[in-house]
Amino acid sequence: MNVGILGLGLIGGSLARAYALEGHTVYAIQRNESMLSFAMLSGAVHGKLNEETIPKCDLILLAIYPGGCADWLERNAHLVSKSALVLDCCGIKREVCTRCFPLAKQYGFTFVGGHPMAGSQFSGFKYSRADLFVGAPMVLVPPVFDDILLLDRVKEALKPCRFGSFSVTTAEEHDKMIAFTSQMPHILSNAFIKSPTALKHKGFSAGSYKDLTRVAWLNPRMWAELFLENKDNVLFELDTYLASLQAYRDAIAADDEEALTALLEEGKRRKEEVDG
Repeated sequence: MNVGILGLGLIGGSLARAYALEGHTVYAIQRNESMLSFAMLSGAVHGKLNEETIPKCDLILLAIYPGGCADWLERNAHLVSKSALVLDCCGIKREVCTRCFPLAKQYGFTFVGGHPMAGSQFSGFKYSRADLFVGAPMVLVPPVFDDILLLDRVKEALKPCRFGSFSVTTAEEHDKMIAFTSQMPHILSNAFIKSPTALKHKGFSAGSYKDLTRVAWLNPRMWAELFLENKDNVLFELDTYLASLQAYRDAIAADDEEALTALLEEGKRRKEEVDG
């Protein structure tokens, strides 16, 4: 299989490594030419993704910012083979799917929105690895929801990644859920670490501190774009969280042990409810 990959960051680089490891031919495009050369020297990439190689690709994976993915496909849709499958790997789905579904219909290829639920606090090709997606969930946003053959085709095409599970949803529902499960934790972690007390934490912190602050170290430009493109859902989650925090603050300020205990008990029960 010939695989084209747009972007060789953590996600794109890991995709390249996974497909190359399984013996597939990987073509890639990366803004940083030295990084592309390094990827080729490492054996993860076999050639450049360009006007000559795009038509050869059976599978094209878009792994840069959402707007950039849609922009690239708009410029190159006429080169994509009608038999090709194109998936994006972006953190939000509404903009990408809104712009890319019509392109696929116009030019005759197949586009499916995708979001691999895997990653780390580190970014860039040097942190990529072939087993990044092993056992991880993959969220799919297909153009239609009752096309079993299409879903089977997508799963087969993604086999080298060895995802643990697949779920199917709409772009709207994806963005709503991801605001809570992914975007909010990054905001909370990034804001929490700004306490002046953090400068003196060494020797006083353990697992809970490490868990909460792991994703404070992020790619600012990428996450800012994701937050703003999912503004409505992020603001809903932020407002909900701020209201909850205010309740805790009010109970503590008033020395109201009963109210504080009730809030903590409610949170404990909620955790049991949502996570089993």
